[in-house]
Parts: sequence; C-alpha cells; structure tokens
Amino acid sequence: MESRILKFFAKDNSRVALRAIPGHFATSHSHVNYYIDVTGLRTRCSEASAVAKTLVEKIVNTTIIDTIVCMDGCEVVGAYMASELEIHDFVSTNTHETVYVITPEFNSNNQMIFRDNLVPAIRNKHVLLLLASTTTGQTIHRSLECLSYYGGTVTGICSLFSAVDSIRGFPIISAFTTRDIPSYQAYDFEKCPFCQNGHKLDAFVNGYGYSKL
Repeated sequence: MESRILKFFAKDNSRVALRAIPGHFATSHSHVNYYIDVTGLRTRCSEASAVAKTLVEKIVNTTIIDTIVCMDGCEVVGAYMASELEIHDFVSTNTHETVYVITPEFNSNNQMIFRDNLVPAIRNKHVLLLLASTTTGQTIHRSLECLSYYGGTVTGICSLFSAVDSIRGFPIISAFTTRDIPSYQAYDFEKCPFCQNGHKLDAFVNGYGYSKL
C-alpha cells in the first residue's frame, strides 16, 4: 500500500507536504478513498515547525489564545504553534505570558477527559483546538462538548487536513483541504461505493495512523 503514496504541497509553503494513499479505508465515522498521512507533519521537527507557521499565519491576530489542546498526537505541532503565537504577540490572558500546550486522555468508555492537574489550563481559558485530520467533524463536536464541560472557551479550530470548512460557526483553519486533493471522497458506511462493489477495506485509519487488514 505504501508504494502508492502521493505527495501534495501546500500552496503557500512548499516546505509543507501532505502524503496521501489511495484505497478503501474506514474511519470511525465514514469510509474514505484516501488515507491522509500527516505522520511527517506531526513528528519531524522541520515539517512540524513549517506547518505550525502556516497555520498561525492563517489565524486572525486578534484571536485570544491561552491554551492549545492537541488531538491525534499533534503535540509537536502544538508546541511550535505556541512559539509562533508568542513571536507574533497574540493576546494571552495567562499570568505567565506563555501558551499552555496540553492533550486530553480517553477513559475506558472512550470519553475525553482532563485530569485535575490539567483542568486549570482549560477552565476560564481561551482554547485553540488542534487536530491531525478532520473528515466528518464528529471528533470536533465531541471535543467542543468536552471543553465546554471543563469551562473552556474555544476561540479557534485548526486541523492539518480538513474535509469540512466550518463546524458550529467555527471556520476550520487548515494547511490542506479537499481542494488540494480534488478526488478525495468520504462516504457514509451504508452508501460506500467500494463496499457496494465488494471491494474489501485496505485498512482502519484515524488521526494517529492506519492498521492494515
């Protein structure tokens, strides 16, 4: 499957590359015809730094950001984004004049939670939500509910790749969209043409990676 990797470059930064594998893949909410591989963007310092800069440049500079909540293993990108936000003098209400970078935990019921020691970085804070990829937006809906429960105010949503433009009135700020991969498609499970034609799944995928079948 890896031999089919395609590479796409961000229009505004040639150092930012997205890798995609065509096939038949199942996410937790849909079937898709590309696995969007953001491994390099999440784990390589040079790529993480470049995509962080690209994302921050797209955020309105009057946005208040106290905390970045990183999903899907995006902590490296989140740390670089925090640095960029401080360089560009984005407003933060934190007394230490620096941005928190944290990640949630999932309990045995797959519920998103924050331990007591991390709650102060959420409660009464202005939160930027960062994800690796967004297909249907269901993870964002869950995240918004969780952050609201812990008393956070979401002021922005970023995703390295996003197939949707906005959710609950929030524009999704992304380095790549389906406009960069014109043939990208996501289907409801019961309407997937691959399944209807008897085409077996290549892998289960999520923001962390894929597992071949």
